[in-house]
Formats: sequence, structure tokens, C-alpha cells
Amino acid sequence: MKYKKNFKLLILIPIVSLFIFSCSSDGPEIEQPEKIYYDQAQRRMAAKNFFGAIESLEAIETRYPFGKYAEQAQVELIYAHFMSSDNDAAHAASEKFIRLHPRHPNIDYAYFMKGLSSFTADKGFMVRIIGTDLSTRDISGAKDSFSELTEFLTRFPDSQYASYANQRIVYLRNLIASGELAAADYYVKRKAYVAAVRRANYVIENIPNSSETLRALKILSLSYQALGYSELYEDTQNIIALNASKFENNSSQNNTWSWKSIIGMSPSSGS
Repeated sequence: MKYKKNFKLLILIPIVSLFIFSCSSDGPEIEQPEKIYYDQAQRRMAAKNFFGAIESLEAIETRYPFGKYAEQAQVELIYAHFMSSDNDAAHAASEKFIRLHPRHPNIDYAYFMKGLSSFTADKGFMVRIIGTDLSTRDISGAKDSFSELTEFLTRFPDSQYASYANQRIVYLRNLIASGELAAADYYVKRKAYVAAVRRANYVIENIPNSSETLRALKILSLSYQALGYSELYEDTQNIIALNASKFENNSSQNNTWSWKSIIGMSPSSGS
């Protein structure tokens, strides 16, 4: 009798253990159809749940790399990363899309977003409220963005995003010029007038039509006077006098760029 009870116990133990294990685990992940993932991503983006949208879009890219929604998921990943403030990921996703799909209908969007995501230091809420002078900080990203957006406009002058790129380029051009002159001002304070002249001349020669041209000429004028270059000083003063109205218009030009202008500007669906 005792033997029979022990035998039954030996049989029941593995069965019970298997039952407990199956209940405690999540079980195998059920793969969803591609469109379910895509629709889920759209709902999440509409709800501004961009992290969730990224998860759904990456699932399509991983599980259905040759599916109907694969290419669209890749281009929408650019937007989702950008809106989740992961600018490096947005830039990388843009470059990847350009490399893989150079003839895609949304290729202009990829180039546009690549340029935008290179520099977003002015996007932060606190920067806008406090009015931080970004020209005194590292503006290498602004130069990269300017170059990439210029490339975008060269390739796609008739793109629906061209006007936004033009607005951004005006802002970046003025910021870059201001950054160069911030260094020139520093040199003037240190009485390093030759270095100040180099910076000011760089702005005039390489960043034309910026809002900082008059400021650059004034730095030149001051530096030439301090160095005793009377002829160059007088020539610079004459240029300022002859072009006063033009410089005033450039200095007062409005940077119409606003980050709000691209909110909701996700790529159009080709499906």
C-alpha cells in the first residue's frame, strides 16, 4: 500500500510542477500581423505616446522587413524618435532610410529631418523662456544642420518642406554669424585686434546677408582704428554709411522659424 502511494506521488509531482510553471510564465509571445502593429503605432503617435510608437514600428522593421508597411515604418521611426527628443536616433534613422531607400516617395522628408535633428538646442522649453544666447555656446551642430538643410534644398527645391527649411536656414545663418562675432568681441576685449578682424571678415565674406553684417563691420571699424589702420577704418565707415538702410533691414529681419510649425508633420503614408 505504501509502495502504491509513493508511486502515485512520483507521478503527480512532475505534472503539478509543469502546471505551476506554465501558470507562472508569460508563455510564448504571440506574433501579431503586420497591420496590427502599424495601426497600433498610429494610435500611439496620435496619443503622443512616441516611445510606444517606436516599439511598434521597430517590431515591424524586425519581424516584417520585407512587408507592406516596412518602408513606411522606417520613415515614421524618424519622426517618432524626433518627437521623443532622441535627436541622435532621429538623425541615424534618417541616414539609414536615405541609404536604403534613395528613390522612396518620402526621401525628401528623410533629408529634411536629417538636417533638423542635427541641431535642436533652441527647442527646449527653458531655452525659449529664459532667452539663452546660444551663440556663446558650441554651434558646431548648427553648422552641420545648416549644411544638411542646404543639401536638402539643393536636391528638393520643390518639396513641401522647402519653406520650413528656408526659415530654419535663416535662423541658423544668423546664429552661426553671431557665434563667430561672439568670439570677435572676446578678442576685442583682450585687445587681440588682428584676431577680431579675422573673425569679423569671416562673417562678411562667408555668411552674407545675415543679421550680423553691421555688427561685423563695427568690429572691423573699431579694430582698424585701434591698430592705426586709418584708411581701412575710413573705408569701413563709408561702407556702413552707404549701406545703413540695408544693414538695418537685415538686422531687424524676423526669424520666422518655430518648432511648433513641424509638430504633427509626420511623413505621408504611401500605403
